[in-house]
Amino acid sequence: MSERKPPGVSFESWVDKQIREATERGDFADLPGVGKPLPHLDQPYDEMWWIREKMQREHLSYLPPSLVLRKDAEEAVEAAANAPSEAALRRILTAVNERIRAALRTPLEGPPLNLVPFDVDEQARKWRERHGS
Repeated sequence: MSERKPPGVSFESWVDKQIREATERGDFADLPGVGKPLPHLDQPYDEMWWIREKMQREHLSYLPPSLVLRKDAEEAVEAAANAPSEAALRRILTAVNERIRAALRTPLEGPPLNLVPFDVDEQARKWRERHGS
């Protein structure tokens, strides 16, 4: 589209002509979504739309570090409850407790953590009761 707008021709008609000629040449034939309406046209404008779409396309998510730790702690408790041995339970809970203690010393970005380290001995006692050890 290096052609210059001729004098005396309105900008709109020049643009329309360029689009029509490009369409006739097939310049737009390889574009994805040809013939489909643009997605999200009926939604309010969001300046972060491209970030949200990229994250969705690549199956990414972002949670503030405090929420990530809460989620990890929840998963650790579940993993510890299903651990094959008491030693494995202790390793899992000790590791997450170290992260919780570090976050309590230096608060993480995001909502309040609302966690305290787990009582490993109490969790181990419950594990032994469930497993008859």
